[in-house]
Amino acid sequence: MIVVIFGVAGVGKTTIGKLLAGELGWKFYDADNFHPLANIEKMKRGEPLTGRDRRPWLERLRQRIEQSLSSHENAIVACSALKKSYRDQLRINSEVKFVFLHAERDRVARQLKDRPEHFFNLNLLDTQFADLEEPESLEDALRIQVRGEPTELVREIKEEIGLQEN
Repeated sequence: MIVVIFGVAGVGKTTIGKLLAGELGWKFYDADNFHPLANIEKMKRGEPLTGRDRRPWLERLRQRIEQSLSSHENAIVACSALKKSYRDQLRINSEVKFVFLHAERDRVARQLKDRPEHFFNLNLLDTQFADLEEPESLEDALRIQVRGEPTELVREIKEEIGLQEN
């Protein structure tokens, strides 16, 4: 099984994803590591990515998910996947589950300020919220409101999806 944790930059995808993967004994993949260098440089400069910029990134992620599925490797993937079309590209089969982390803009901005070492430019936060297509009820995605401690969110995700440690 692959669990894709998605939402805007700074919402806590990596933190939650690493905790969840650690508790389950699963592999963890951060989608940031799949970006071409040109994308990272653009975001550092505060320039939003285009659909064209995201195409090779999404293809790399899809390939990683396909490899994990074909080798029966359970994994957690932290990925913005802001648009439904991006999630559809990653939704290879029913073994790929999606968890949407939702938080208010002010909370996300505070969390972004607490990670100055990351390449994401805080000036891009508004474009993230503008681009975000929240999952509709017909889209198979678990919605988690970000509040409380990360360990509480991990417990909620595990319970809702029915995940067990290896």
